[in-house]
Amino acid sequence: DQSYFLFATTQEQLDFLRFPLGELPKARTRELAEEMGMVVAQKADSQDICFVPQGKYADVIGKLRPDSQLAGDIVHIDGRVLGTHPGIVNYTIGQRKGLGVATGDPLYVVHLDARSKRVVVGPREALETTKVILRDVNWLGDTPLEAIGADGVACFAKLRSTRPPKPARIRVIDGVAEVELEEGESGIAAGQACVLYSSPDDEARVYGGGFIERSERSPQAEALLSQLLSATPSPAPAA
Repeated sequence: DQSYFLFATTQEQLDFLRFPLGELPKARTRELAEEMGMVVAQKADSQDICFVPQGKYADVIGKLRPDSQLAGDIVHIDGRVLGTHPGIVNYTIGQRKGLGVATGDPLYVVHLDARSKRVVVGPREALETTKVILRDVNWLGDTPLEAIGADGVACFAKLRSTRPPKPARIRVIDGVAEVELEEGESGIAAGQACVLYSSPDDEARVYGGGFIERSERSPQAEALLSQLLSATPSPAPAA
């Protein structure tokens, strides 16, 4: 199912697009390629970004943004400095392994503060996203996007390609599209795609989607993070 990656296809493009392999399972497609003598018939599936050598994306980003490789502090969402890191390029929202710090409880990356070079960590609950604001929205639903309004349209939102769609509602207020999730979703970062479906079923219609401009956590987590980002971190305890 490639719908998550094709959500930005416009109605004009869909009018003349054809997918001759759309109904065929991958195994049958390989069989046909084998019968036709195609050299790629048994080529292994690619799991990495094609333009990133050996999947080391940090090296590529480091060349584009050298400042992302500068060391900084690892800070708990409650304000404690827990340690240091070799550069925020090595971390991603929702990451748990390889943090190099410990408090006795599981910690996750909940925010990357590029300006101060801080990696903010906290409990899993601090990752829970309840609403996302979208940009570059491509809407294929029956109701025109500008007519959706504050009442919104019920839908199912997929915020990661490997996760199932979850109940949600899209609203458009003052020209801004926002998607409210019935259940909190974790590990959501700006730039990810939010794709909207008519149902959670495999044959669901794609309503469209957009790229996440920003996300909103639970009020408690938002308050803690806001307080942290506006304050000076407290020093790490002496060894």
